[in-house]
Amino acid sequence: MTDKTGSHFQRRFDVVLFDLGSTLIYFEGDWNEVMARSAQALAHSLKEGGLDIDEGPFIKAFNDRIRAYHIERDKEFIEYTTEYVLRILLEDMGKEDLSSLRLRPSLDAMYRVTEEHWNLDEETIPMLETLGEQGYQISLISNAADAHNVNRLLDKMNLRPYFGLILVSASVGIRKPHPRIFLMALDRWKVRPHQVVMVGDTLSADILGARRVDIAGVWINRWAGAPSSRVYEDAIEPDATIGSLCELPELLLNWQDI
Repeated sequence: MTDKTGSHFQRRFDVVLFDLGSTLIYFEGDWNEVMARSAQALAHSLKEGGLDIDEGPFIKAFNDRIRAYHIERDKEFIEYTTEYVLRILLEDMGKEDLSSLRLRPSLDAMYRVTEEHWNLDEETIPMLETLGEQGYQISLISNAADAHNVNRLLDKMNLRPYFGLILVSASVGIRKPHPRIFLMALDRWKVRPHQVVMVGDTLSADILGARRVDIAGVWINRWAGAPSSRVYEDAIEPDATIGSLCELPELLLNWQDI
């Protein structure tokens, strides 16, 4: 097989699946401080939109609901979305019959605070271009509670053109490591698991999820210091580990030697 430059190589995989956050892009800043400002932006926007709420108690109640939601989704791997959590909270506060059209501007205001802190890894575009030249089909599977947030980040980073398939948990209702979200990618490309490799920073979602459907997993660990990854280091072993995206094309090319 030859790539677009005419070079000969043997490709082990046909499809490469990528995670987004802390894999292709990275967060810069104090997470807790940014989350606090984003909740404030949500409350302020809701009030500016005509909802009679006390911002302080609302923010506390919203943060409590989000924490409970995060615990629940990590057990069941069901994605109810931030909009759903917000809607239920407001209904419990007596604010009923709120449409998505009414809530969307406030959710966007909240997420735009966090979006300012996500940056593109300088190796992402060159790596994706290399894989594209070598003939791989490239897809994205992202765990995220708001699809609008993911889509804005993709457009901000000019990443959308590189992906033939984009699966966001907020849109499909399930999260990695649920097998079904990986099976969706297999079905889209009409491929078998041995033809696919997953690349991500989270052992418990990306690597374990891929393994559950017999897809090979590559753990990129340069930003994988979160407890959600490190706690599984002794329990979940990836098929390969890389420290930077620039290592990936050669790794895949030489996979038969692993």
